Amino acid sequence: MAVVVMKFGGTSVANIERIRNVARHVKRECDAGNKVAVVVSAMAGATNQLVAWVREASLLHDAREYDTVVASGEQVTSGLLAIVLQSMGLSARSWQGWQIPIVTDAAHGAARILSISAGEISERLERGEVAVIAGFQGLEKQRNRISTLGRGGSDTSAVAMAVALNADVCDIYTDVDGVYTTDPRIVPKARRLPKISYEEMLEMASLGSKVLQTRSVQLAMVHGVRLRVLSSFLAPEAIQPVRSARELEDIGTIVCDEDEIVESQIVSGIAYAKDEAKVTILKVADKPGVAARIFGPLADANVNVDMIVQNVTPDGKHTDMTFTVQASELARTLEVLKAAKNDIGYFDVNSSADVCKVSVIGVGMRSHAGVAAMMFKALAEKGINILAISTSEIKISVLIDAAYAELAVRTLHALYGLDRD
Repeated sequence: MAVVVMKFGGTSVANIERIRNVARHVKRECDAGNKVAVVVSAMAGATNQLVAWVREASLLHDAREYDTVVASGEQVTSGLLAIVLQSMGLSARSWQGWQIPIVTDAAHGAARILSISAGEISERLERGEVAVIAGFQGLEKQRNRISTLGRGGSDTSAVAMAVALNADVCDIYTDVDGVYTTDPRIVPKARRLPKISYEEMLEMASLGSKVLQTRSVQLAMVHGVRLRVLSSFLAPEAIQPVRSARELEDIGTIVCDEDEIVESQIVSGIAYAKDEAKVTILKVADKPGVAARIFGPLADANVNVDMIVQNVTPDGKHTDMTFTVQASELARTLEVLKAAKNDIGYFDVNSSADVCKVSVIGVGMRSHAGVAAMMFKALAEKGINILAISTSEIKISVLIDAAYAELAVRTLHALYGLDRD
């Protein structure tokens, strides 16, 4: 008997028929004697509609009331799934974040989980009841208000519940059948990865892969929760029930410790993100403290800066500072820089959202030299100019013109042997 947390995304619960299909996946695990907790997202499109209504009501709105509205999508889904499970003869009930409770901090709209009291749910699982939990939401206890975890937060809800319940596995059901070496829509030869390390998945999630939310992967890595990404559109009978954490069939992609992956390639995947914007501050005085005067106000405004490149001008007295931000934060970034112009002391600011970040990711890069040189040479041969570079131990990211994004992804995917069968 295993403890299994199953998470189903919006496309998996988009209508009643798909909810019935989800219920059959749940029944498969229950029939095998497993204890099952299910975390659900809002039905596809529901959250977007709720957000649109809030913004239509008032562009300047109370974040606490925003959370009250947008959290209702998951409440609907959890109730509907519980009803369907009951109609199939299973004992089931829905749980909202505040009922458990999943306690969060006060950052409404992007709250972080502080604690989960899973005692009652554990007792009910022992009695054979299925817990259907509304994802994406919790309780901000100081004001006794509903809070939400940010878009994609149901993944984090699921992993956090797996930690609280000491689950054997956390299955993340999506509309794809695993994690691929890159986007199959761009590279038809992209392959499903049977296993991927937490570190690689964390980099891929943060660099453009939409399969898992970054915070969920980070939480799983810290607590050693085994994740499995698989498709909810597979027939329930095509998937074997979970037996234990170490006995998962080769279906989907398992996210696990690096030492479990016997044969790892130098590069595991190519990620890309088109929601990037480039900002260049021209003729900043080249002296100590200038960088702090630029990036301090941006940090205070909660603008996340990624790549940073500094070039000294020919006169040796000034520097041009280039960095990237999320495209959605470009307008706010320019406002912050304009307000701080006198303190920073620059000549002008240029910006462009017509850029793309392409990244090469793999734990094998730790022990192999020349990966970056191969990348730069291959892009140069295709006439692709690199605007900025950032690296970590297991990834290399380059900023390029958006028009070359697909060519760069295809080139690098073939370069590192990921096209092979």
